[in-house]
Order: sequence, then structure tokens, then C-alpha cells
Amino acid sequence: MTAVTTTGAAAFLGRYEGLRARLPGARLPWVQALRDQAAEAFRRVGFPTRRMEAWKYTDLTRAVSNSSFGEPLTGVGDTVEVRPSAHPRAVFVDGRFRADLSTLDGVAFTAESLADALPGLEGRLGALARPENEPMAALNGMLFEDGLVVDVPQGVAGGALELLSIATESERAPAFHPRHLVRLGEGASLTLIESATGPLGARYLHNPVFEIEVAAGARLNHGRLQQEGFDGVFLSTVYARVASDAAYDNFTLNAGAKLARNEIHVALVGPKAEAHMNGVQMVADGQHADTTTSLDHAAPDCSSRQTYKTVLAGRSRGVFQGKIHVHQVAQRTDGYQMNQALLLSPEAEIDSKPQLEIYADDVKCSHGATVGELDAEQMFFLRSRGIPETQAKAILVEAFLTEAVEGVADEAIRAALARGVAGWWRRQGLPAGIEVA
Repeated sequence: MTAVTTTGAAAFLGRYEGLRARLPGARLPWVQALRDQAAEAFRRVGFPTRRMEAWKYTDLTRAVSNSSFGEPLTGVGDTVEVRPSAHPRAVFVDGRFRADLSTLDGVAFTAESLADALPGLEGRLGALARPENEPMAALNGMLFEDGLVVDVPQGVAGGALELLSIATESERAPAFHPRHLVRLGEGASLTLIESATGPLGARYLHNPVFEIEVAAGARLNHGRLQQEGFDGVFLSTVYARVASDAAYDNFTLNAGAKLARNEIHVALVGPKAEAHMNGVQMVADGQHADTTTSLDHAAPDCSSRQTYKTVLAGRSRGVFQGKIHVHQVAQRTDGYQMNQALLLSPEAEIDSKPQLEIYADDVKCSHGATVGELDAEQMFFLRSRGIPETQAKAILVEAFLTEAVEGVADEAIRAALARGVAGWWRRQGLPAGIEVA
């Protein structure tokens, strides 16, 4: 039986047919071919249901089957304010680039709107995405309107760049599908600080796809802060290809949206490539947060580290699925994966599925998962010394999160992470003084 959420899929497919001639790149045959291929893949599968193994613990039915999502190409909100930033910034509102809010002058690399850059992206756009395997990438492939295209030349230290996505409130719930392309030349470096926000009570769908290429000897630090509005739906897919002696360092804070899925696919394709994929999920009452990772060791002498922590409050649900695939050629692989969950409520639940698939015989790989609640003896120790209960909880949760965040070497990402964690505590009515060590 095909695992298809037919109502929602039919609505989006109908929008695609109506918008096909108006979407960016409609006059470029290769772009239209990519869109049509993605549409056909989405038509075959539709929105994933729990009958699909990769979506066994996350049900999109109620989140996306309602056909009231507004079509793309609607107007972008004009009254948008952004906080000042010390870094260059690219701002997207409802999935479209806003040059008037962005500050990209003087950067040592190229950063431009995908809608403007499309004619020069043949062979690059869609090179890493797999719409035939990932339904949300297929949906993005047929309906993307804009995105950010970043090129850091060989040997250039790009510094820090912020990518800010803002959802606005409108009469019809909008759905937007930005496609972001990031490429680092040999020996280049960049810190990308990505954040996504939206109105607390607004309903919308944010479905971004990233295609990231890290050339030999390059390094990309990718910090991701997901703080969407409580009624928003956030479904993100990241593809990263890492060459020899290169490194991709990803840290994700998943703290917003009614339903959020952070899906990351990393391929280590050259000897001595590295990947660090770490993150924190902070899930409040009524929220569902899913982190799904797939790490391909496709070359020898590569290493990877994954540490994901989930804190769950109220009636909430968290999901972690992580797979390490070691190909036969990938001798001397060093891979580590750990997922831990802290339940702050008896009504919270977590599903954890770490996986190893190994075809090489000279490897060092391990994985594990733990689930627990706050230690009663530690709580007693803190309370007996006059610390209020809420502050004691904050101290213990901070200690729990430390292992996941202590490996974040980039100061800009650490500062953004600290703001995100404090914001989550404030929304729970708890002390916001928690600091990320």
C-alpha cells in the first residue's frame, strides 16, 4: 500500500499545476525539468505517513492534510523588523529574499538570491537533493521560489554570515519552500548562523532544503536555531557533501513549532573528512520535535561525532533517529553517536532509534541512548540549600545540556545558542538566567 496523505498532497500538486508557468525559472528548460521530476516523485508518494519507516514516529496527517495553506507568490509582509546584528545577514520573509533588510555589503564571498542566480545554477541546483527518497525535498523541489546562494572562494576565510527566516501572519496560512545552496572552495571557511522565527499564534509551513558542498580542506560551521511560532510547522532537509580533509560542523537547537523535523544527510566522500552533528531539542507541552540523521562514511580514515539531547516538558513528544552507514571502502572509520532524553513531565515521551550499518572490518563505531528524569537526590541537594524549585530545575537541565554544547567552538554560534535556550525558558515561565557553558 502506498503511504500517501492524499488530501494534502492533492492540494499542493494542484497549486503546482496552477503556478507552473509563474514560478522562478519557468523559461529555463532544465529548471522546469527539475520541478516536474520533483512533482512526479511527490505525486507517487505524497506526504509521508507513519507507515513509512523513516516517518514511523512522526505523523504529518493533521499538520499538513488541511488544504487551507496559501499558495506561493503571495505578497510578503512589509512591516517586518529585525534586531541589529554584528554580522552580515541575509533575511528571508515568508521564504523570499528581502534585500532591504539584508546587509551583505563588503563580504569576502558571494551571497545572492537564488531567484536571481537561477540561470547560472544548472548542474548545481538539485545535485545533492534526493526527491525520489525524501518527500519533503520533493515538495520543495516543485514549489521553491527563492533561497540563498553562497559561494566562498578557494582559501577565503568568510567569517560569519547570518541567514534569518521570518514568517509573517496573514489571513491564509502560508507555505514556503526556500532552497539554499552553500559551496565552500578548497581551504575556505565559513560560519553560517541560521535562525527561523514566526508569530506565536500563526499557522504556516516552512519547508527549507539545503544543499551544501564542502571542498577539500574547507570547514563549515553551521549553527541552526529553530524558534518558529507555536502553531507553525517546520520540516527541514539538509544535504551536505564533505570532501577530503574537510569538516562540516552542525549544531541545531530545535525549540519552536507545533511540529518540527530536522533531517540531515551527510556524506563523507574523501579521506580524513569529518562531521560533527550535535543538537538540543527543547520541547514544550503540545509540541512534537523530530531529529533524523543519516551519515554516510564513504571514504577511509573519516571520523564523525553525534550528540543529541532532548528536554521534554508537559504533554510533548520527541524523536531521534540516527543512522551511521559505513561503506566497505571506509576502513579505519571512527564514528560515535549518542542520544539522551530528559523527561520533565510524566506525560512526555521520546522515541529513540540509533542505528549502525557497517560493511568495513577495520572500524571503531559506537552508539547509545538513554532516557530519564531529573535526579531526585540532586533536586533535594539543591533545594536543601535554599534554591527555589524552578531554579534548581534550570541548573540540572543546564548540566544535562552541557555535553551537547561544549563542543561548539564558534563563539558566534554559542552566543546565538545561549539566546535561544534563554528564550525557551522564558516561554515556559522559568528562570531565563541559564547560561550555555
